[in-house]
Amino acid sequence: MTKRLVTLVINGEEVSAAIEPRMSLADFIRGEAKFTGTHLGCEHGVCGACTVRLDGRTVRSCLVLAIQCEGGRIETVEGMSDGSGADLQRAFVEHNALQCGFCTPGMLITADELLADNPAPTRDEVREHLSGNYCRCTGYQSIVDAVMDVAERRRNA
Repeated sequence: MTKRLVTLVINGEEVSAAIEPRMSLADFIRGEAKFTGTHLGCEHGVCGACTVRLDGRTVRSCLVLAIQCEGGRIETVEGMSDGSGADLQRAFVEHNALQCGFCTPGMLITADELLADNPAPTRDEVREHLSGNYCRCTGYQSIVDAVMDVAERRRNA
């Protein structure tokens, strides 16, 4: 298969690589750009572990071809540490909202999107928004607690 040159901006860094057109965005992020915080779980778009932001909106990076994103801006969990997501990351630690950590990057990206769109969500709205991100360890209660805590802190700041 003929490789094609793809250039993306990932966490503010321009990354170019010659890739096969069938390469997923997740594989590009992990393999070509070396941002390994984006996890691959089911590779069918069901678990949410591979969730990233593409041009400001969350996507399942296992379902998107990297070539479709040419010139796009991608934010992974690594890009959150300096931005709006740093407080969310701290809250996940404070509330024990992570155990094995496999789902955490997707949860953080998804929760950050919710709080950007809805700064005062209810517990039910948090659960609904995170419903596409599977966690097999925490039982979700601590994740919802962390998101609610950040929502309150941001409103009071």
